[in-house]
Amino acid sequence: MTLMLLDSASLWYRAYYGMPDTLLAPDGTPVNAIRGYLDMTARLIGMYSPNRIVACIEGDWRPSWRVDIFPDYKANRLEEDGEGEEEPDLLTPQIPILLDLLDEFGIPMVGVDDYEADDVMATFAVKEPGPTRIVTGDRDLFQLVDDKRDVKVVYLAKGLSQHDLVDKAWISRKYAIPGDRYALFAMFRGDPSDGLPGVKGIGEKGAALIANNFADVDEAQQGARDAHPSLKPALAKKIIEGADYLKIAPTLVNCARDVALPKLDISMPQKPADLSKIYEIKERYGLGASVDRLITALKW
Repeated sequence: MTLMLLDSASLWYRAYYGMPDTLLAPDGTPVNAIRGYLDMTARLIGMYSPNRIVACIEGDWRPSWRVDIFPDYKANRLEEDGEGEEEPDLLTPQIPILLDLLDEFGIPMVGVDDYEADDVMATFAVKEPGPTRIVTGDRDLFQLVDDKRDVKVVYLAKGLSQHDLVDKAWISRKYAIPGDRYALFAMFRGDPSDGLPGVKGIGEKGAALIANNFADVDEAQQGARDAHPSLKPALAKKIIEGADYLKIAPTLVNCARDVALPKLDISMPQKPADLSKIYEIKERYGLGASVDRLITALKW
């Protein structure tokens, strides 16, 4: 009864960089990201046998409500003209083709205006019954791990073949913190990939110490003011001086879990009466065995 949530942008970027760019459609259109995404999806379905699936996409990769309180949010990813996220030229034309093909397969796709895909996945993870497997290369989503509800992250940093299945124990081993405090740890440490500085002067070790001794930002700040024995004076001083950033850090780092999701059937797609449109796209773009693998994985 597993729900599989695909962090689609994470998957197509991994596919794009992991598959040779010599994979081309008959008309010369690059298709390496498309083929890689389809191959990974087929393998994931085979590994985890989900009965529900959602391809989650960005409604807005820089939501206004995050940028309003921190203008540098993901500003490091802006193109030189200040518009849009940097995206390889050979990836851009592949995404509409991939989304059309997923639509033909009947795989539900969800993106919500002014929310990131992370927020969509977080909301599904708390609203839908588990087990839930969140497929991503993004460690931000470790905050969603919930052993009681069997929510785990299929973490692709080392590739699909050697992926980690992240639960609270994995987080504890990796970062030496309580498994349910990854978001707190990230607030203090920061995340350069999102343009988030964290608290000035506090790195991974300091953030881990804080996460081990305090349950939330307010507790940590109170501990700093009270000269808590776990905090050296220098670290306590940095926490106090980081007060302005720490006011907004929870909104920046925590995934929204109350997104208004559309009402739709997220069960695994049933075989359509006519596969001709899928085969037409397969032939037009030379997608070969990648389409066949997904058809097989869906048991069509």
